[in-house]
Parts: sequence; structure tokens; C-alpha cells
Amino acid sequence: MKAVFIGAGSMAEAIIAGSLRSGALSADHTYVTNKTNDARLRQLAEDFGVQAGYEAETALLHADLIILAMKPKDVEAGLETIRSSIPDEAVVISLLAGVSIEFMEDVIGKPCAIIRSMPNTSAAVGKSATAISLNRFVTEKQHKAAVDLFSAIGTAITVEESQMDAVTALSGSGPAYFYYVAEAMQQAGEELGLDPETAKELLIQTLLGAASMLSKHDGQAEALRKAITSPGGTTEAAVRTFDEFRVKQAISAGVKEAAVQSKRLGNAYSR
Repeated sequence: MKAVFIGAGSMAEAIIAGSLRSGALSADHTYVTNKTNDARLRQLAEDFGVQAGYEAETALLHADLIILAMKPKDVEAGLETIRSSIPDEAVVISLLAGVSIEFMEDVIGKPCAIIRSMPNTSAAVGKSATAISLNRFVTEKQHKAAVDLFSAIGTAITVEESQMDAVTALSGSGPAYFYYVAEAMQQAGEELGLDPETAKELLIQTLLGAASMLSKHDGQAEALRKAITSPGGTTEAAVRTFDEFRVKQAISAGVKEAAVQSKRLGNAYSR
């Protein structure tokens, strides 16, 4: 299977690394091109053995997967450059936040299989939560190829495109919410007398353990929280304080506002 990455940023690198490691792609049949940064292409070629530096139109010959990994602001110009070179049997997979399938269909201007995706930055460590949406031209084989590609960097789930703003708010931006909470917890630990390294080590393992527990208990966060919240105990004292400050409501409002902002940003790429 021949895959061509248009754009060579960190998300493209994460997918290349994961898919080569899993066997979803092979280096001999993986091509990477971008607009200007030859040094970046050479680095990817050296690190992963992929084929880099080709003109996009040449690289697209007999391509099966075309992965759009440029900046969203460059998508229209990028698609206009390659649209006449997209093979009929290829599927275009977009990594671009906010860019709708309809927008890409209009720019390409011919029937074309298109998959819109929303990975997150945890792809860099093989732990992304990725959602994908399909247009009507995507075949079962192409759908499976996309799931295999994104499963190489974490998990992949198929949703309706109308749910992509919610996905962006929950999992696309989600890692930052946990980093925000981690900042506050580490700061509290240090203010309570722990040295920074000790606080960080305890915090990281606590987050890893909590994520593993959630995974093993079917995501039942409320049940897990209640199981370790003893009456009159330290956890109850903390949760009571969180409730007094309406932390849960603030998080919910923040996620919902992220969805609204995602929709606003997406309006720039709608037709």
C-alpha cells in the first residue's frame, strides 16, 4: 500500500513512526513531501527510511492513501495543486482541524473518497484517541486502512462528521485539560513541602495509574471515585472543596466552549 504525506510536521512524523512500527505501512512505499522545508524531509528520510523530497504530483502516482498534514490555512492551495493528480482509487485522509469534508470535496472538484480525522498530540507516544468520519465514496477497504493507520498511534473510532466539534473539544484538546490539572496538583504538592522532582514523580504515576484503572473498569469514573472517597477522609475533603469551587461545572463549561470555538474555526472552511 502506497501512502503519501502532504506535509511533514509532528503529527505526520508520529503517524509514520507508529504505522511503520506496527506494519500498517512500509518505508519503501511511504512518501513524504512538503512545500519548502528540505531539511525536514531529509531528517524524516534518515530517521525512518521513507521516500522524501519528491514533487507531490510525482509522489501521488499510484497512491492508495493521501494524508493531508499541512497547516489548515494551506489546505485549499495544497488541494488545488494536487487535485488533478489524485488517483481515482485513492482515499484522501485529512489531519486538519476544522476542515470539513464538504470543503475538501468542493476544492477537489470530482468524486473522491475522503476521510476527516481528529487525532491528538498523544500520537507522539502512541496513545492518541482519534475519531474519523467518512464521505459516501469511502470503501470498506479504505475505511479499514484508515482505522489500521490510526490504530498504530493509539485508538480509532468512527463517528458522524456532525460530532467532530464535540470530538475536538473532548479528545482533540483533552490532553491539555489533564496537563492543566497536573500543573495545579504539582503546585499544591510543592506548596505542601514536596520537592519538585518528588511531586512530579508521584503525580505522573498517579495519572498513569488512574488512566489504567479507568481503562480496566470500562470508564466508570464516578464509581471509581466513590470507591476511594471514604466518609470523613482526605479524598472527601478534597472533593468537597472542588464542589464548593464548582470545578466539575467549570470543566464541563470549558469543554462545551471548546466545541463552540471548534465550530467557529470550522466556518472558515465551509462552503
